Amino acid sequence: MDTDRERHRARETAFYLFTQQSLPACKPVLTPGWVIAIFLFMGVIFIPVGLVTLRASHCVVEIVDRYDIDCVPEPSRMDKVSYIQDDSIPKNCSRFMKVHKYMKAPIYIYYQLDNYYQNHRRYVKSRSDKQLLDGQKYHDTSSCQPVESNNNRPIVPCGLIAWSLFNDTFEFIREGAELKVNRKNIAWKSDRSHKFGKNVYPFNFQNGTLIGGGKLNPEIPLSDQEDLIVWMRTSALPSFRKLYGRIEEDLDVDDVVVVNLMNNYNTYSFGGKKKLALSTSSWLGGKNDFLGHACVFAGCSSLTLAIIFMLLHVKYRR
Repeated sequence: MDTDRERHRARETAFYLFTQQSLPACKPVLTPGWVIAIFLFMGVIFIPVGLVTLRASHCVVEIVDRYDIDCVPEPSRMDKVSYIQDDSIPKNCSRFMKVHKYMKAPIYIYYQLDNYYQNHRRYVKSRSDKQLLDGQKYHDTSSCQPVESNNNRPIVPCGLIAWSLFNDTFEFIREGAELKVNRKNIAWKSDRSHKFGKNVYPFNFQNGTLIGGGKLNPEIPLSDQEDLIVWMRTSALPSFRKLYGRIEEDLDVDDVVVVNLMNNYNTYSFGGKKKLALSTSSWLGGKNDFLGHACVFAGCSSLTLAIIFMLLHVKYRR
């Protein structure tokens, strides 16, 4: 009994000390000297990190070409939607991309879409992750509406995301010779292994009256349909890039790459833009100056505050 009372009393004491903020704690006193030193330290760290990051970003060579307008014939530019929806009109187009700086392999090929809201709530929810993994064994595909079934038969893969699969194709030629594009391992390994079934095959896909985007080979399992896997990882922003493949050859300065493409995908009905990007990479990834500018800005702001506080401390010591 005495032991229980002592434990109860100890718990009450600890609770009292906690509620009264009387527990032992480290309470550093931020003197002017400490504040100035901290801001100086932050400036000395952030500015070099930002400059190194900017240098890495500037080492990335990138070529971007917008093709959605120029690949529409002149007579059809007044009504681009009718043009893209008319299957009788050929959609082939040729573009020329000049290399202004040496590009070391691997060279990543991206397609870029602007003003395309993959983050729309109804669009994002229109999928069935369990069906992607288990196929027709999973029957509850109500989340895929309005692309759930066709002719009373299930659609695999179902949902608006899969239905709107990007289907422009690209072929690259340099000096009359075709540049081989490696389209393997463009999707995350975790997605291929754990989110898309190895024994799940497309079924009844794009067989309706309204065709959304690309078609899938019904003889290839979803785990090997890497275009689909890349597309199903939706973007959070209305402007995004997705990996199309890799060129495993170096490109020299002044090389002209001829791009033969099929302009199939409809972005005209909602004012979207389509671009093709060729890019190298650095140890930090692709070209992105934001992180470097943010670090330099934080470092310069810290140094500025340190100087201001130092002058105030010298003038008003007390």
